[in-house]
Amino acid sequence: MKRWVKILTNKYVIATLVFVAVIVFIDDYSLRVSSRLHRQVDKLHREEQTLREAIVADSAAAAELRSSLDVKEHYGRENYYMKRADEDIFVVKD
Repeated sequence: MKRWVKILTNKYVIATLVFVAVIVFIDDYSLRVSSRLHRQVDKLHREEQTLREAIVADSAAAAELRSSLDVKEHYGRENYYMKRADEDIFVVKD
């Protein structure tokens, strides 16, 4: 027991323990903060990948809309309830 007390009261051991405590808990760039930032970066990378996939899908849909008149008509009818002069449209919502 006396041996541990002697070791723990050594000024170098105390300085080392204080330094480790500051680095782990108190510092602006502590392990806690850096792990939180790492999780946030991972989340942003996943969001970036999702948005890139959405861009590819939207680009394909835009290219298809530019290419065909039938696709434009279908899109207008589905999304904007456009109609021909001799038609009636009934919108049924749940």
